[in-house]
Amino acid sequence: MCGILAIIGKGKEETIVQELSKRMSHRGPDESDIHLTEKGHYLAHERLSIIDLHTGKQPIQGTSTAWMVHNGEIYNHQELRAGILKDHAFRTTSDSEVIVHLYEKFGDDFCHYLDGMFAFVVIDGDDYVAGRDLLGIKPLYYGLDERGRMYFASEMKAIADQCKTFSTFPPGHYYTPETGFVKYYQPQWEDERLCVEELDLKALRDSLTKSVRKRLMSDVPVGVLLSGGLDSSLTSSIAARLMKEMGKPLHSFSIGLDAEAPDAKAARKVAEFLGTEHHEIHFTIEHGIEILEKLIWHLETYDVTSIRASTPMYFLSKAIREKGIKVVLSGEGADEIFGGYLYFRNAPSVLDFQKETIERVQKLFTADLLRADKSTMAHGLEARVPFLDKEFLELAIKIKPEEKMPETYNGVEKYILRKAFDTPEQPYLPAEVLWRQKEQFSDGVGYNWIDTLIDYCSSQVTDAQLEKATELYPYNTPLTKEAYFYRSIFHKHFPQTAAAQTVRKWIPKWQENQDPSGRANAAHVQADLTTVLMDVFI
Repeated sequence: MCGILAIIGKGKEETIVQELSKRMSHRGPDESDIHLTEKGHYLAHERLSIIDLHTGKQPIQGTSTAWMVHNGEIYNHQELRAGILKDHAFRTTSDSEVIVHLYEKFGDDFCHYLDGMFAFVVIDGDDYVAGRDLLGIKPLYYGLDERGRMYFASEMKAIADQCKTFSTFPPGHYYTPETGFVKYYQPQWEDERLCVEELDLKALRDSLTKSVRKRLMSDVPVGVLLSGGLDSSLTSSIAARLMKEMGKPLHSFSIGLDAEAPDAKAARKVAEFLGTEHHEIHFTIEHGIEILEKLIWHLETYDVTSIRASTPMYFLSKAIREKGIKVVLSGEGADEIFGGYLYFRNAPSVLDFQKETIERVQKLFTADLLRADKSTMAHGLEARVPFLDKEFLELAIKIKPEEKMPETYNGVEKYILRKAFDTPEQPYLPAEVLWRQKEQFSDGVGYNWIDTLIDYCSSQVTDAQLEKATELYPYNTPLTKEAYFYRSIFHKHFPQTAAAQTVRKWIPKWQENQDPSGRANAAHVQADLTTVLMDVFI
């Protein structure tokens, strides 16, 4: 939705604040504003207008002295306005404004009332509170400069060279100077021993449908990212049904190296089945390599998986915005909740399987959610993630893990999610898509992409450079030439140790090959698994 910046503490020049905020102008190309409070603190906002196109400009003032900036969407804002905030006078019809009124009514501890994705800062005199959504769907960083001023920003690039220390704001927390970080989201499912609920396929289907319906809330056109894999195809199918009820068309978008890429072919089949207005985008490997430096500046990470997958997503986002679409639904989260990655087949026990699903969900903000936000927002495109709706998450992740393990259903990953939408009388998807084997997005756009990328990066790094990687990069030392190349670009833009520490590398467990590509898992090279699944379950 936008980029936010807050600086708490006196003495910063407005021209500098403006320049820092403009580093994030790609996040909010529609309008920009800065507010200097009576106490000398700054709030800045780069806006992507989606809800309340005409009066929703930020920063927004409450009914008295409090001001706020917010990045994200609050899906239950109408319910809050009509309910616990009905006695408050609102200045806008923006979903964001409920945040400042919740602060006025309840003080600092109000995040649990919000249903959505958000990062915000409220300043009231010299008091302030900052908060981030449950899982970190929306990014937020915080830092401290040499004069003791506190900074908050949607992207690290806005504050990294201003602060002596900075870090990632933890998801599911709020912060005040009096309390420090407070974990407001403490779900039962974080204890893997309590995830013992019985499977209810109808409840899964109904809950995901409700989640998608919420995320169609918009005053601008909405589209769907459609890779042709299970997750994006399901969200697209549900959205297509709901949009048809509203009498509106649905635009779907896919990307590949060419028309024969695995995802492009599958997406084409799904789009034809659903009747969407489908747009297929192609990119070249050469163009992908050309934009790596700019991409890493946008992503603010050197994680191999994130960069591989973000490159096609970056090109796709640009094409979507050129079509006039500002909001898309995306399928992040399903593989983590349901243990859908192929390496989950190798989990040594039921408990290990469940612990890994929980840890992957908790760490989503360091990888897939970071990629989904920053590669889309690089072009002012907002991605919404139905699988990470609070209600759906808490239903799905607490299902007893035996129901999610592939070995329970002849090696089929995410079987219960597939089965929940296996409705032959009114099919959501073609059977060959509903039961299609998992592809990582970076692989599905065309296998030559990863292979050529690895070769190119290797050609840019010498053996001698890699041997000395520990000296140059003692934290998270790159182990391959590809990782070294990405790290060198990242270091050029973000040389601070604190910057390197915001990145967490992910390596799949329980397999010999440590490459994060799904093809590294032996399960991927089995004989045509899709055919096997079709024969067994259809």
